[in-house]
Amino acid sequence: MNEVKASMAGSVWKIVVKEGEEVKEGQDLVILESMKMEIPIAAEQDGKIDTIKVAENDFVNEGDVLLILG
Repeated sequence: MNEVKASMAGSVWKIVVKEGEEVKEGQDLVILESMKMEIPIAAEQDGKIDTIKVAENDFVNEGDVLLILG
């Protein structure tokens, strides 16, 4: 299992995957918004979305777990 973590503090602007979805390395998973900028968080490896730990509009801090790849 691989935890995908926030690279910076910000709001979850959009979640672009669903639980159970197969993803490829480099694919955008979540888009954070900070200081009016959109920051995509991409998969670091191929895998399947096991659990999404956040919801759109949630505020997250750097290092918070966004989702888990199984």
